[in-house]
Amino acid sequence: MTRTVERMALVGGGVIGSGWAIRCLAQGLDVVVTDPASGAEDAVRETVRRVWPTMEAAGCADGASPDRLTFASDIETAVTGADFVQENVPEREDVKRAVIAEISKHVPGGPDGVIIASSSSGLLPTTIQADAVDPGRVLVGHPFSPLYILPLVEVVGGEQTTDAAILSAAAFYESIGMRPLHVRNEIEAYLSDRLMEALWREALHLVDDGIATIPEIDAAITGGPGLRWAFMGIAMGWHVAAGEGGMRQSMKHFAPTLELPWTKLEAPTYTGRLEDLIVTGCEQEQGDRHWQELERRRDITLLKIQEVIDEHWYGAGEDGWPEVKLGTDSEGGK
Repeated sequence: MTRTVERMALVGGGVIGSGWAIRCLAQGLDVVVTDPASGAEDAVRETVRRVWPTMEAAGCADGASPDRLTFASDIETAVTGADFVQENVPEREDVKRAVIAEISKHVPGGPDGVIIASSSSGLLPTTIQADAVDPGRVLVGHPFSPLYILPLVEVVGGEQTTDAAILSAAAFYESIGMRPLHVRNEIEAYLSDRLMEALWREALHLVDDGIATIPEIDAAITGGPGLRWAFMGIAMGWHVAAGEGGMRQSMKHFAPTLELPWTKLEAPTYTGRLEDLIVTGCEQEQGDRHWQELERRRDITLLKIQEVIDEHWYGAGEDGWPEVKLGTDSEGGK
């Protein structure tokens, strides 16, 4: 299942849909968006306009232009003739299931059919592909915000997703500058969100218990482990830090702490007080800066960090990410 992607269809134009639009436009693709929400087209176009200077500074593909963005009034019009479809509707199982079923009626299926990928951040692809025509080409392609800069996309197949579809989706994502990570075992929230959720829950407890404020918690990450995580992840950071003994030494050293109550893991009870503490903390950290100024600084910083990583961490021809390798069975399986 290989198809050259020249026209990208996006069903749903919110934050994630806009991010896909910007990334694909910057890669020189034609992009068509459909979204029934009032003012959706104006919102997407405004986001593209605001971010486009950053993309131009980072370097766009030949022929890249915001003028290649169009809107369609309905799903059928948007996806007809598309080479790849990315669904970005609200994170509700019933909504995604119905929308994916509708999309599948209007794009070719079979071994050379059009991939239908969902930007879901946690739903099982087996469930949301259930009503689709030819569910073998339906999968999850879970990106991360800001989508037009961050390269990770988790590729998750359902019980009926073919290996060929996963390989085809991964190849497309690579072609637009992304790093597909195949989540080989279907699980809710996949990999990254599960890891982020564990850290977020502990942060909520620390705030709720009066141990630390939001600015202090952010500082505890950005000045230390967060810098390592940007290119080494969790495990490799400890492996290298241990010196000659590597991770084996780290495991032995920290084994006793596994029995200590250092984390709570379960989420705290959500209360109005906790909400106020989190919101007030974020507003305090933001200060007088407008969110668009913070967005601009974030994007530039992320681009510069990736430049440094590409220059000094990854050697030529290697990117440090697992390659998507599967069997040749195109009848199903992940």
